[in-house]
Amino acid sequence: MEQNRRKGHIATVVTVVSGSTSLWHDCPVSDSHAGKLLIATPRLVDPNFHRTVVLVLQHDQEGCVGVVLNRETDQLVADHLPEWASHAGDGVVHFGGPVEPEVAIGLGLTIEGMDTGVPGLSMVDFEKPPPPDLSSSIRVYSGYSGWGGDQLEAELATGSWYLVQASPDDPFEDPKDQWRRVLRRQSGFLALVSSYPDDIRLN
Repeated sequence: MEQNRRKGHIATVVTVVSGSTSLWHDCPVSDSHAGKLLIATPRLVDPNFHRTVVLVLQHDQEGCVGVVLNRETDQLVADHLPEWASHAGDGVVHFGGPVEPEVAIGLGLTIEGMDTGVPGLSMVDFEKPPPPDLSSSIRVYSGYSGWGGDQLEAELATGSWYLVQASPDDPFEDPKDQWRRVLRRQSGFLALVSSYPDDIRLN
């Protein structure tokens, strides 16, 4: 996984850089995984991604970009994007991933923006002011998660991730225990995985 730990405040402009075989697919397999969720398997112990749920935003031959859905930061949207703060739901900046933490990425329902592959869910353009008729909440992320070339396919093949279909509401769910809730709503084996202890040595 590509990582960048540069310090600094998140930017006020969205810049998303886009750049198979899987142990488990619970959705139709296509050339692009955009609009899918990557759920960390119990064997993935990297602290950046342990028990994470990642929404894939862009995926092509050059690589893959996504945001972690279930981690918060101690930063407030009002301190970085004050004009969007009243639309930011919980008002907290969420951790999108370890790459370019100064970059802000926003997700919103029924808002004009870049397609995410999830029907009704778009990436917010922070270069523009909030639409006057915006009635739904957005979620703001600091940084993103990135994979180059066939890196994600390699990690899927070695059992680091489960790949499932995303729901438009997933970015706006309570991050606490979201890993277990997303698994629990799946069928069969994945629903059972939701009961794994945090430390698999205790299983």
